[in-house]
Amino acid sequence: MGQHWDALLDFLEQAGRLKRLRRKGWVDRGVAAPESVADHSYRLALLALLAGSLHPGIDVSRAVILALVHDLPEALAGDQTPFDRQLEAMLDVGGIDLWVGETFSYLGEALLFVERAKATGLPVMVTMSFEQVEPASYEGHPPAECARRLADAGADIVGVNCLNGPEQQLPIAIAMREAVDTYVACQPVAYRTTAEMPDFTAWPNFPYALSPMQLARGEMAEFARRAREAGIHVIGSCCGSVAEHVRAMAKVLGKLPTEERPWRSPTGKPMSGYEYRGHTETEV
Repeated sequence: MGQHWDALLDFLEQAGRLKRLRRKGWVDRGVAAPESVADHSYRLALLALLAGSLHPGIDVSRAVILALVHDLPEALAGDQTPFDRQLEAMLDVGGIDLWVGETFSYLGEALLFVERAKATGLPVMVTMSFEQVEPASYEGHPPAECARRLADAGADIVGVNCLNGPEQQLPIAIAMREAVDTYVACQPVAYRTTAEMPDFTAWPNFPYALSPMQLARGEMAEFARRAREAGIHVIGSCCGSVAEHVRAMAKVLGKLPTEERPWRSPTGKPMSGYEYRGHTETEV
């Protein structure tokens, strides 16, 4: 029985730290008298009680319990966002040159990432993902507005990645490019999506029958060329992109030599179907 009391007292002592733990967001913004985590939990519990009188369908007991316990882990971990913990863990490893946060569907989440990443003093790249026919964040912000908000928050590079093939994604990146003065990134998937179904994960082929949808290396190279002409600064690729895609894109962008080794045998006799059929094509 004594052990149980000892464990209970230890728990209460640790929970008591929340009365002295100031809310990190308030401290970072220089609020003169920042509330503690315990203050926050108490007010949230009162709100849960009041909500029960406004909305009779609410399980008040459950809401109050959640309000009281949801921040308990901060007694041990401190008042941090998940981004803080991830960034600090990588900084501890060392060798970080810049931060890349990608595939955000919620603009609010992307803004939180930019805020926490910029606090480290390193450059920040952040990209959104859009699955709808009319692209927008889950809150309803169109790509141009997302780009402006992220750039205003301090992101060094903004852009779009994943879900869409080049035909659907490049116009999104161009809209972002027209909305901001900062660097813009575009990283589509190497699958053939359509205007009616711009998200490759929504296709019945996903995830195990995507091979027929995969783009040829030349198609990804053509995307890279068009993106550069449109003024996109960071040109890449995402799901489905393999070495041959990346190599072809790099050649078009001048990142690799375009010259190819001779494909013909010095013997004068054809040693491959390429020679036998008289082909002369090059990769790009």
